[in-house]
Amino acid sequence: MKKLKIGLYSAGLRAYWAQFEGLRDRIAGYNRFIEKRLFQYGEVYDFGIVDNADVSEDASDYFRSNCVDVIFLHSATYFTSDMVVPVHRAVKVPCVVLNLQPSPRIDYDRTDTGEWLANCGACPVPETSNAFERAGIPFRCVNGLLGLDETPCGAMSDEKTSGRKEALRAWRQIEEWCLAAYVKKNLENANFGYLGGNYSGMLDLYSDFTMLTAQAGIRVQILEMCDLNDCLEKVTESEVKEKLDEIGRMFEIEGENSADRRVRKPDAKELEWSAKVAAAQYRLVRSKKLDGLSYYYHSTDGNPYEALQSGFIVGHSLLTASGVPCAGEADMKTCLAMKICDLLGAGGSFSEIVVTDYDEGTILIGHDGPFHIKIADGKPLLRGMGVYHGKKGSGVSVEAKVRSGPVTLFGVSQTRDGKLKWIVSEAEATKAPIMKIGNTQTHVRFDCAPDEYMDKWFAEAPTHHCAMAVGHVASVIEKLGELMDIKTVRI
Repeated sequence: MKKLKIGLYSAGLRAYWAQFEGLRDRIAGYNRFIEKRLFQYGEVYDFGIVDNADVSEDASDYFRSNCVDVIFLHSATYFTSDMVVPVHRAVKVPCVVLNLQPSPRIDYDRTDTGEWLANCGACPVPETSNAFERAGIPFRCVNGLLGLDETPCGAMSDEKTSGRKEALRAWRQIEEWCLAAYVKKNLENANFGYLGGNYSGMLDLYSDFTMLTAQAGIRVQILEMCDLNDCLEKVTESEVKEKLDEIGRMFEIEGENSADRRVRKPDAKELEWSAKVAAAQYRLVRSKKLDGLSYYYHSTDGNPYEALQSGFIVGHSLLTASGVPCAGEADMKTCLAMKICDLLGAGGSFSEIVVTDYDEGTILIGHDGPFHIKIADGKPLLRGMGVYHGKKGSGVSVEAKVRSGPVTLFGVSQTRDGKLKWIVSEAEATKAPIMKIGNTQTHVRFDCAPDEYMDKWFAEAPTHHCAMAVGHVASVIEKLGELMDIKTVRI
């Protein structure tokens, strides 16, 4: 993954430095603190202090030469907006204004003008926001406390605020903006494979690849089954053994307690075939340098590719867990959602609504595969499927559920005017029992009744698939949508 390059500078008014001794040093110290905190999110390019319009060009050149992906403008004290507008007109990357006050409460009896100016970062933000709006410069603002670990020399108030909720909230937002910028950067020119074609008749899944490139920045590479078959013919015995060992580590082999007579324990031959196909899938991903893959193949009876696609689910689950999300039924939009979740470190498993449990007050969410193994509740089970429901052939499938706790559902849809639309909601996964039929399923409880939730979700015209991620990451996805100019609806 490409590392995020973060630009930073603090803004102040040069006329203050001679008038108020130590003020510039105080601001420089705050700047260094912010720089140190930002290092955990990427490479930081700190210009220092912009205190006059003449310095703007130097700052612009610095950020351009280092190819930063996002710029944090620290509003350290009052400054005139003509100092900062030229920077962001020249460097067209996302801008986040930081209004981080050092102390929660000034000492009113002791505070002089210089001390007040060290705490008045909010003062120039309205002026800057107005100037940015009129100049057509998109911006965001984070407000709160700076979060210092100790009070600096010369300060007249307590500035040790690292544990204050206002500091924790501010830095959580800063982290989310960094994560959003990181995901945006790694989507640019990410290579998504499209293998086979969509499941026929699923109109919601059909995508305009040019639209995906223009709006999400990804590239779509159209692949054929013969590309995968060519990889299959090159698979060695040692590669098959390696995949069999990996399957043994990652899965439990099951089938005896299935509720469906057509679902049974996979035999050695089926497992070996799944391992061989998985090795071929890995070869394909490496040879084509894929960052994601959507796939589906409908063959005629007796076509050798029918046997090839019967081994898809296990290998695609392994790839999904390794950072190359694989979406069935050739759903490229959901593959994009899965990739975003994976870049956030939250998994992103291929899902749809399975059934509602009104007694539990939950909706079961899942699919017949693939599954993101890294977010499983225990080891996923492998079952032999006598039939893939609604599809050609049979083979080995994954039965699993996402671990209990907070989850996020993320759907990527498309509007009538060809625009991408993101739909996201947060919920809780529970430990309730699931069907023993070789499919992934997770009980998900929302903050409203199932019918009320479905009323809201369906009203946004989603596709019937979505990505399920662990943790509550809707806020980051909303920020990413803002950076990418994609409408995001949170339910």
